[in-house]
Amino acid sequence: MPDLELLTGRFNVIAYIVLMMIGFYALIGKTNLVKKLIGMNIFQWAIILFVVSMAAKRDATIPIVRDSDAAGQAAAEVVLRAADYDNPLPHVLMLTAIVVGVATTGVALALLLRIHREYGTLDDEELRERMRSSG
Repeated sequence: MPDLELLTGRFNVIAYIVLMMIGFYALIGKTNLVKKLIGMNIFQWAIILFVVSMAAKRDATIPIVRDSDAAGQAAAEVVLRAADYDNPLPHVLMLTAIVVGVATTGVALALLLRIHREYGTLDDEELRERMRSSG
């Protein structure tokens, strides 16, 4: 029975791994460039969700240290434990990854539009054939 508890306790990790594999399959297995782009986005979002979920702590507080605690002790006398605070760095990095991902998707869509106008297809194999025959 411990195996079942391990799986249910890490349901989010299993869900993100499944999402990653769906995105990876779309990147590798599909020939349409739009489907590949969607697969890349699914893969990227799965990684972002995974990192954010792993960085979250239960019963943690924001990393702000006050001048004194409730009893009026000076800040130098208060013992701080890092385990009591959330680390904002993973969340900030994933926010940056979201912005970069949106920009990358926008550029990729613009390139796909240009490719479709030039060659009339977004199928990977057909596109290679048309590029060979035109060049």
